[in-house]
Order: sequence, then structure tokens, then C-alpha cells
Amino acid sequence: MDISLKQVGYLYAKDSPFEKRALQDVTATIPSGSYTSIIGHTGSGKSTLLLHLNGLLKPSEGVVKIGETIITAQTKGKQMKEVRQKVGIVFQFPEHQLFEETVEKDIMFGPLNFGVPKEVARARAHELVKLLGLPEDVLQKSPFELSGGQMRRVAIAGVLAFKPSVLVLDEPTAGLDPRGRKEIMELFNQLHEQENLTTILVTHSMEDAARYSDRIVVMHEGTSVMEGTPEEIFSQEERLHSYRLSVPRSVRFQRRMENLIGQRFSRLALTEEILAQELSTTLAGKGERPC
Repeated sequence: MDISLKQVGYLYAKDSPFEKRALQDVTATIPSGSYTSIIGHTGSGKSTLLLHLNGLLKPSEGVVKIGETIITAQTKGKQMKEVRQKVGIVFQFPEHQLFEETVEKDIMFGPLNFGVPKEVARARAHELVKLLGLPEDVLQKSPFELSGGQMRRVAIAGVLAFKPSVLVLDEPTAGLDPRGRKEIMELFNQLHEQENLTTILVTHSMEDAARYSDRIVVMHEGTSVMEGTPEEIFSQEERLHSYRLSVPRSVRFQRRMENLIGQRFSRLALTEEILAQELSTTLAGKGERPC
């Protein structure tokens, strides 16, 4: 399901003394089936933008198109509910959204709210705990008895339970240690591929944006300023710096090595694996052995 934004603007507390502009002239395209990262400095408008992607906010100006649904400032509530069934959002610390007495009931809540029969919702809950690597016996436990990592997976299952076509991830690794962060990002990548999702990642991590996404949208001071593939975006280091952003660590190391050996690599090292390959190939071509 394609998503597009055309000249989208948003004002908080519009027409009040506290009016504040959060978005202005945001134009971007998120193709169906893509894995798109939205990056930008703190306060750039990323979080406000993501709330437009499932109708939690309506644009003050411009148009948001989600599949065949067009959302403007005049769009009514019924259309918004349809959009929310298609687009699921995993917020920061999603485990804070858990509230039911058992894991099974928590996962079933969303589908039941959208009119899915009880037995179908229960079957989805059992299917999802397996998909997310949880033991089946957690279904009858209180979600608050689980570990932090398990609670986060249960919360993610609750979003996946109503089978959204689009999955929006708002800093999904917040508060996790490096191992937990890698596990959860690999899980989302697996879900993206297996479930044929359109995935949108809002992140401060240039490494995650480079590794997982095939498209990147850059936000700066409430507007979209760049859009393209990771290679196109991260090859413009000086421009990114002007937006208070950096490139992935592997690219920074690549530039230092290129200056040291006096030769450019054949491609941009967006990940550590690509960096190792390029370094090995380049040094071998110079008759040197990698350390």
C-alpha cells in the first residue's frame, strides 16, 4: 500500500494563543513493500509526521494519501478508523501500553475492537507468540510477570494481531541494550520480509537506517529536505552535517581508510560487513594483506 504526503503542514493548538507549527511543506513518497527510514535531529518533526501515517493526526494543510484513502483537514472519523486498521504503530516503550490481565487477552484486544470473531482473534494470538519467539505458556500469564524483552514482544504482537499492511516503528529499540536492540531490529526485518509489510522506521540510529531500509526521508526543522536510497543519502556527508546529522560509523571509518591508503572504495560501506569486504578487496588489489 503506497503512502504519499504532499505539502503537508501541521499546527498544534491551531487558532489559539499557544499555536505552534510542527510541520511545513512535507512532501514524500513511501512505496508499497518498501522499508523506509525517517531520520532527523531531535525536534525535526519525525514524531509528528508518524502520527499522520495512521490518522492519529490530520494535516492542517496538504494531503496524506494512504492506499486509496485521502486524508485532509476535513476528513471524517469513519475513514480514519479504516486507516488505523491498515497502519499499525509500535511506539517507543510499547510495553507501557499493556493493560489486560493475560497476554492472550492483550493480543486479542485490537482484533476484537475491529470486529474480528473471538476464536479468530485467539488463534492469531497463539500464532503470533510463536512467530515472535515466545513460549506458548506466556499466553495465560499476566504481561507484567514477564521480562522487559518479553513484554515488548507481547506489545508488538498486539499491533500485528489486526494484520496491518503498514508497520510504523517509532524508535523501537529505545531503552534496550546492544544485544536486545539487534534482536528486535532483526525481528522487524524478518516480519517485513515474511509478512510482505510496508515498514516505516523512525530512528536516531544512522546504522539502523543504513542496514535495514531501502529508502530514507530526512526531516529538518519540520520539513522534508532529502529523500532517496541509503547510498544516495549517506554519500552526501556535508549536506547531512548541515542538518545536524552524521553518517553511519562504517562510512566514517571508510573515509578515514580511503584517506590513509589514497584510494576510494568501489561502493559505500553502509554496514560493517560491506566495510570488511571493501577493505579486503582494496588492500588485496594494492598487494597488501588486511590486518
